[in-house]
Amino acid sequence: MKTPCTVFALVCGLAIAAFAEDSKAFLGRWDLTLTGPRASWPQWMELTEKDGKIDGRIQPRGGAVRPIVAAKVDGGHLIITVSAAGRGPEVTWDLTAEAGKLAGVQKQGDNSDTKIAGVRAPELKRPMPKAWTAAEPLFNGKDLTGWEPLGPPANNHWAARDGELVNEVRGANLRTTKTFQDFKLHVEVNCPNVAPDGKAQLCNSGIYLRGRDEVQVGTEGGTVPSHEMGALYGFIAPAVDMPLNAGTWQTFDITLVGRTLTVVRNGVKIHDNVEIPGITGGALDSNEAEPGPIFFQGDHDPGMRYRNITISQPKN
Repeated sequence: MKTPCTVFALVCGLAIAAFAEDSKAFLGRWDLTLTGPRASWPQWMELTEKDGKIDGRIQPRGGAVRPIVAAKVDGGHLIITVSAAGRGPEVTWDLTAEAGKLAGVQKQGDNSDTKIAGVRAPELKRPMPKAWTAAEPLFNGKDLTGWEPLGPPANNHWAARDGELVNEVRGANLRTTKTFQDFKLHVEVNCPNVAPDGKAQLCNSGIYLRGRDEVQVGTEGGTVPSHEMGALYGFIAPAVDMPLNAGTWQTFDITLVGRTLTVVRNGVKIHDNVEIPGITGGALDSNEAEPGPIFFQGDHDPGMRYRNITISQPKN
């Protein structure tokens, strides 16, 4: 005869097993596209399970990756609380999974007109190339040939001046017209802490790899290491703590192969073959397996200067 404790343990064990089976289809990393009445935008999500509970993190449209508030499986649906009620209503996602794809809807108060579609994020495991092409200039130092603004042209305040690519006023981001897969990128940056109008400012920009993964240029105030100079924004802080050196020319040598990122800043290796988990805020899309452009952030602080921008790609 089973004791009450034994029965209770058996019931709990069966419940946890059933939960694990129901939740398995949702676990892992997901590249998401949200579509509202007026626009679509990329997001990213990673879900894990421990002790019968789902945990995870979500990369919103902008800003840094953040933990989910709560999650539960209910009748084949995964209900995620993305953000708690505060200035606005609680935001939840109601998702179903089938054949490696997610579908669902975002709910916020009475609003449920934003659709969610997702695919499993690709592994992107590739060996380091044995040889690279010679470095090719991406900026000719004279004009914006090979570059184009993101968004309305009237919002573009980038200019070629004295061999430099200068963001004169806060406005559009600027991307290469070409797209790239794996590469070695060399960039020299000057991130001023004094705006063109002479007023003090933070020094804040970013270098986006494949248009999806931001290497932070500058500072957001020095309180969160993963938001500071050289960080893979929101995900991984630099391994070496270095001075900001605002207002001086600095070098970034960035190697990206699959998800593997190495960054050398001013001759110091600050990321050594780290794994990029997923897209960062401000990404152009969530199609992680596809080539993408290089782009520089121009929608933060003005006065950013870039020069000597070159790229090498794997030899066939």
